[in-house]
Amino acid sequence: MDKSTQYKMFNDPIHGFITVPKGIILDLIDHPYVQRLRRIKQMGLGYLVFPAAEHSRFSHALGAMELAQRILNNLREKDTTISPAEFEGTLIAVLLHDVGHGPLSHTLEFNLIQDFHHEMMTLAIMRKLNKEMNGALNLAIKIFTDQYPKKPFLNQLISSQLDIDRLDYLKRDSVFTSVYEGSVGIERILKTMRVYKGNIVIEKKGIYAIENYILARRLMYMQVYLHKTVLSADKLLRNIFKRVRELIASGDVLYQASPSLQFFLENRPTATKGISRRVLEQYLQLDDNDVYQSIKYWQYADDPILAELCQRFQSRSLFRTTFLDGTPTAKLREKIRSKTQHTLKAQGLPHDESAARYFYSFDESYSEAYRYENEGIWILEEKDKAVEFSKAADTQNIIALTEPVVKPYVVHLKAFDVKR
Repeated sequence: MDKSTQYKMFNDPIHGFITVPKGIILDLIDHPYVQRLRRIKQMGLGYLVFPAAEHSRFSHALGAMELAQRILNNLREKDTTISPAEFEGTLIAVLLHDVGHGPLSHTLEFNLIQDFHHEMMTLAIMRKLNKEMNGALNLAIKIFTDQYPKKPFLNQLISSQLDIDRLDYLKRDSVFTSVYEGSVGIERILKTMRVYKGNIVIEKKGIYAIENYILARRLMYMQVYLHKTVLSADKLLRNIFKRVRELIASGDVLYQASPSLQFFLENRPTATKGISRRVLEQYLQLDDNDVYQSIKYWQYADDPILAELCQRFQSRSLFRTTFLDGTPTAKLREKIRSKTQHTLKAQGLPHDESAARYFYSFDESYSEAYRYENEGIWILEEKDKAVEFSKAADTQNIIALTEPVVKPYVVHLKAFDVKR
């Protein structure tokens, strides 16, 4: 057989050519459950702030898988034994690590299903695929769920303070948002990774690349993921769904652009006892298009509150986010409520207290660049000595980056200034 026919090539703007061997991995890439990720934006509503941030979960999955190939090959070169089955199982686990994301990634994660996080859905989908493929994903599932004690470092590549997921999305999101402060020296990190006593460590010569990685993560959260306009857009979308649910509960009949989305709006299932077969089937039908199509029609709804919220989303007439100096006081809350009602009344919209709550929200943003307790990054300082990163590097700088950053804020109408 001609060797050129044994592989498929993908041209990725971040990592260059990605080579995928034909077989189960390519079968998974072509599977509808993975192809669905093409229709889910990696950064949710981030494109409303950064126009080029239209990249998908699919491109991230391929990129992460490519990094996994490089890391595993590098580890093999450093005399780490990785069998062909372990190699393939790890690539599968990395490829599928985000397959459980719903529309607009994290934006609606807790809105569709109660007591839920996307990793639960990822595992449910992996098990469904495993059944379809007669157990071919058994090892991948063990690695993904950290149930492969023989080689714990394989799971660390998927989920840790220095995992493949973060390495790819930080670099990818940095490029597509043009926020180059978030750029990560991936190659340096990959080349200095090795296995020590069953765990992933970084050789001492890679210490500055790790410091850059942690700083980049902090900067990307501050400048991109928690950008004030992104926070505003997220609140607007969640309030749209909140209003739709309230109308459905009161008996209103709304346009059903998507039967699957309607299922979640009417039922709001819970994952307390796991993911049911019915919920899984409906979830796999969802992507960003369901949300956009629904909002496109809901902007003409008879309900003036829903129509106003959806028109704002469609035209990007977003609310303003104002960061606060501390926890909002009762006086500030009353001030925002009063000004919101006054503004809505002037615009001829419903303006009672319950209506006003759709046009302002108090919350707080949270980011944590590096968590060294229990799950830190380890540096191999000597042949037989590994130390946690904050003890190996400039402690003052690193400890500062381990402190969570919590910023209270209020999202409100632009017609008034909160601080006046």
